[in-house]
Amino acid sequence: MLWIILIIVGILAGICNAVAGLASLVAYPALLVLGLPPIAANVTDTVALIFSGVGATLSSQRELHGSHKELWTFLPITLLGCICGALLLFAIPEQAFEKIVPFFILFAAIAELAPHKRRPQLVSARARALAYLGVFFVGVYSGYFGAAAGVLMLALLGVISTEPFVKYNAEKNVIFAVANVISAIIYGLHTKLLWGWIIPLAVGFLIGGYIGPIIVRHSPVRVLKIVIGVGAVILAISLGIQAYF
Repeated sequence: MLWIILIIVGILAGICNAVAGLASLVAYPALLVLGLPPIAANVTDTVALIFSGVGATLSSQRELHGSHKELWTFLPITLLGCICGALLLFAIPEQAFEKIVPFFILFAAIAELAPHKRRPQLVSARARALAYLGVFFVGVYSGYFGAAAGVLMLALLGVISTEPFVKYNAEKNVIFAVANVISAIIYGLHTKLLWGWIIPLAVGFLIGGYIGPIIVRHSPVRVLKIVIGVGAVILAISLGIQAYF
């Protein structure tokens, strides 16, 4: 019965992840409800998320065509941050970071919901440098905790990417598929991985990850941004309540 529940949770979370970078809106709270402590839930979610990225990458070949130069710019920056963040998970008390996380997510939500015209070519050198620094810190965040890291990345790519939403969303999925592999290796060296939970969740993530880009491909961008923003606000409020009350 637990496996069936985890597969269903994985499918829903995989769709949320591929569409909006919001897998943790579904998976992380579900794992807590099912009985895992916070760090175990975070590790299990992150390892299984690899397969959401695999499914999304397989389903996004059309969107990824011609995006390799930009992808290879963002990927190493994110991975460097991810390594730092995954190591921090076992060095810094989780409660300290949890108090900051809701504000990061709320900022990303506002960035997604605010109407603006994207003109990356006109972004100043200073703003672009800050955005690249932001990509690094999103990598740190994804390796450490990860909830809504995809939303934060989408907000930054919306500033510096020269590609349309469907393309830089596909880039985001590839970036975090690789980043989660790095995190999983580091986690596996520091703690026991709960494969009885990871495998069924990963099956669901693979299915949901494949479905997600198809939804993006056939949905209005503004509607998707509103869904992403509202979902991020809900997650920020939920995590804020957990952190402060």
